[in-house]
Amino acid sequence: MYAAVREVPRGKVTTYGRLARVLGCGSSRAVGQSLRRNPFAPRTPCHRVVCADGSLGGYTGQTSGDRPRKKKALLDEEGVVFMANERIHSSCIIDL
Repeated sequence: MYAAVREVPRGKVTTYGRLARVLGCGSSRAVGQSLRRNPFAPRTPCHRVVCADGSLGGYTGQTSGDRPRKKKALLDEEGVVFMANERIHSSCIIDL
């Protein structure tokens, strides 16, 4: 899974569900649980994995507060485009 996440380029994201399908595990929740414990950050950019609806989801196990704000800041720095509703523009979401 971590190798697959490293394939997501700067300025792009993928979703928990798309990553689950690539891995053949069928569970976006399991992907999220694994990424929250990412021992290879920042080399493995788990901040580039978001919810299917383009919302951020969690970051390091938190869904509100400082951590999700940090995730958004990292994506902003990388050039990910956000819409007015704070969701990621579909042009930035890729399949692996």
